[in-house]
Amino acid sequence: MKYYTRALAGGLFAAGLALPAAAQDLCGGVGTNGQWIGGAEASSDISTAGNYMEQMALVLMNNQYTALFSVSAPTDVRVEAEGRGGGDPVIDLRDAAGTIVLSDDDSGGEGSSFAETSLQPGTYCLSMQSYDGSPMTGFVRVGRLEHEQLTAGGGTAPTPPTDTPTDTPTDTPTEPVDTPVTPATGGCSAVSNYLGSGPVDGSLGMGGVSMTAPVDQVNAWGFTLSSPQPVTITATNESADPVITLYDAAGNYLAENDDYDSLNSQIDMTTALQPGDYCIEVSALSDTSQPITVSVMSYDPMAAINSLISTGEASPPMDGSYPITDLGTLQTRLRHDAQIGSDASWFQIDVDQGGLVLIEAVGNGAGDPVAFLYDDIGRQIAFNDDNGQTYDSLIAARVLPGTYLLGVRQYDESQTSLIRLVIERYVPAQ
Repeated sequence: MKYYTRALAGGLFAAGLALPAAAQDLCGGVGTNGQWIGGAEASSDISTAGNYMEQMALVLMNNQYTALFSVSAPTDVRVEAEGRGGGDPVIDLRDAAGTIVLSDDDSGGEGSSFAETSLQPGTYCLSMQSYDGSPMTGFVRVGRLEHEQLTAGGGTAPTPPTDTPTDTPTDTPTEPVDTPVTPATGGCSAVSNYLGSGPVDGSLGMGGVSMTAPVDQVNAWGFTLSSPQPVTITATNESADPVITLYDAAGNYLAENDDYDSLNSQIDMTTALQPGDYCIEVSALSDTSQPITVSVMSYDPMAAINSLISTGEASPPMDGSYPITDLGTLQTRLRHDAQIGSDASWFQIDVDQGGLVLIEAVGNGAGDPVAFLYDDIGRQIAFNDDNGQTYDSLIAARVLPGTYLLGVRQYDESQTSLIRLVIERYVPAQ
């Protein structure tokens, strides 16, 4: 990937190549090859910046670009991404530990990404990738709420374009226009539908609380916390394609998510919410008559990590605590058959000489595999879903000697089938 920096109003930094971050395990490894959005670590503190900070990046196929910034004091921050020429960016914001703070696809309007949140002091990584994995040039902007917006997000966004994933319509229906439903209740104070037994029920318990209803009947759910708690909020039913937005009792925006897990949504509030009333606005991008199950439960860090591993968003630890099939040292070519379901199965490959690795995940018409390749540090090297006109996956990656982890899962959560892995190594000519 090539990264470019665009000069900003206010003279925050001059146009030119952004300097790479120091080699460190930032944001769980995601930020190791990131770019400080202010050009250097010292000039990337958004809490003290005189204006927004922005970078332009060329994201090649199935890769992502990561901008780094810091917060020196509790700050309300806006993060945005906008593609050029019809590009459709998706963003993830991670804290220094690698936990996803928020994700967004189309809240900025016209396919752009937009989110506002309150951040505590620390270092953060804002990743941008293309919705359908195609090459894209886009802009990433980080600023405080008083700074100029990059997109039209925040309630006045124009009609977004249709998302077109690389899968054919048998995989995932084309996303319709994002038209979130605004609760008619006017904020949390008037919400009449509560998760749990009612507005005074502040105990989430081990399993949390949940309710199910279509958006046509209920487009906002309330819940109350009686003690400070970090929480996880989910909305599930892929046929509806739900979007959830969290507000406090005063109607202040806290977080939003669309498509955290396939077409289902999830918000992880890793910083404890204070006691009080909250409400969850729910909209459906596909079918408002489909029932959506909305749940609130105590945030479980280990469950969050395992969820990322099962979807291929992160690689598992190599300490024996997670099942990994060791395929041995890759000499020239190896083949391995495995039953693959919706949770990623993981395979270890050792490479003793640098070169090109070609990986195929073949469903033979009975499956739709998705493949992810990571190095032993946890950095994603490559990703692929559909190769050409088939549902099979193909990864071609240049590698150095070392250990690599290959994750494979089914695109369709309801499917389990035999997937054939074919892995070949090509070394440079002497």
